[in-house]
Amino acid sequence: MTHLTCMALKDSYRADQSPDVAPSEAEPPFSWRAALEIIQALALAVIISVVLNLFVVQVTEVRQKSMESTLLQGDRVLVSKVDYRFGMPERGDIVVFQPTTDSTIPYVKRVAAVAGDTLDLRDGNLYVNGTKTDYVGAHGATTPQSPALTYPLKVPADSFFALGDNRLASSDSRSFGPQPDDRIIGKVILRFWPFDRLRFFEW
Repeated sequence: MTHLTCMALKDSYRADQSPDVAPSEAEPPFSWRAALEIIQALALAVIISVVLNLFVVQVTEVRQKSMESTLLQGDRVLVSKVDYRFGMPERGDIVVFQPTTDSTIPYVKRVAAVAGDTLDLRDGNLYVNGTKTDYVGAHGATTPQSPALTYPLKVPADSFFALGDNRLASSDSRSFGPQPDDRIIGKVILRFWPFDRLRFFEW
């Protein structure tokens, strides 16, 4: 057998022993660069989410029944944190705030009166600056709750007077008094859950 014939047989044997998978179908090697890009994208998403939650908007769950039926217990709302960076609370706003009580749960109430307003509670009705005032969604008699508060009452500077729309089932400023503006976390602008009760509030 010639030398050339032996070489041909060896090459044929090697070809028979090679894998059937084509080189182009082989699994690509692990890319640390691609993994790093994914980690960077995830980190950026987390940072954006944290910044938005701290300074722009946050999601809050309504945990009380004091705003029924405007907001029900278990509703989830979107809260704007930028509104009061450029302005003051207005009558009728629905706000989330941390009350000056020992509650660890933020309250969701309506701003019934603002700094400088004089409010009175008479015959189950709310009067602001001498005018009987009704807010859409509010129901039930608006009666005093604490003997420590006397009416007419003038809301101090940089403060607001909060009431729940469900006046008979709300512990609010009638109980713990006017609240400092800096206790406000933000203004409710959207109820997004449950979806069948989606509602935008005035913004």
